[in-house]
Amino acid sequence: MIQSIQNLDTGALLYIQDFLRTPFLNTIMIFFSTIGNIGLLWIVLGLVLLIPKHTRRGGFDMLMCLAVAYIINDFVIKDLVVRARPYDTIEGLKILVDPLKSHSFPSGHANSSFAAALAMTLAFGKKGAWAYVPATLIAFSRCYVGVHYPSDVFAGMIVGTLVAFAVYKLLHKYVKTNFIKKPKTE
Repeated sequence: MIQSIQNLDTGALLYIQDFLRTPFLNTIMIFFSTIGNIGLLWIVLGLVLLIPKHTRRGGFDMLMCLAVAYIINDFVIKDLVVRARPYDTIEGLKILVDPLKSHSFPSGHANSSFAAALAMTLAFGKKGAWAYVPATLIAFSRCYVGVHYPSDVFAGMIVGTLVAFAVYKLLHKYVKTNFIKKPKTE
């Protein structure tokens, strides 16, 4: 089973490299990969959402979801699985960004992007669901630039979503302060 997944992952990455990469798409995918570094896009968005009172709770929730998802993904799961990066194991795979020193599984970019997108959706409904557009592009970009297997990205998406859902529910059950109080709807 694991070998079958590895073969599918390898085939998908080589297909992307050989048939999907173009100079124009390379620029776009490198951009999306870069704005996903350390959850930069999501952290900035969360901090901006803390400013107006009517979005403060959503920003707080998203930042908390991001923090917990990051800890579980990067300090627990990555250290348990210890999967090598695809460019270290697939002969002929060329990466479009600098090589990384961390483990491959699961993708931190996909994890943070999907944690943030779910938190935004839960906090702001259909408007927040638009966060899935950059989240999906960031997640796919990691395969496109050659630093993650598709299964790394898929696992990161699942971990980020599950952690964000749990954290969001716990926050709304136990954290009630004036600083992050939801505005009254009329």
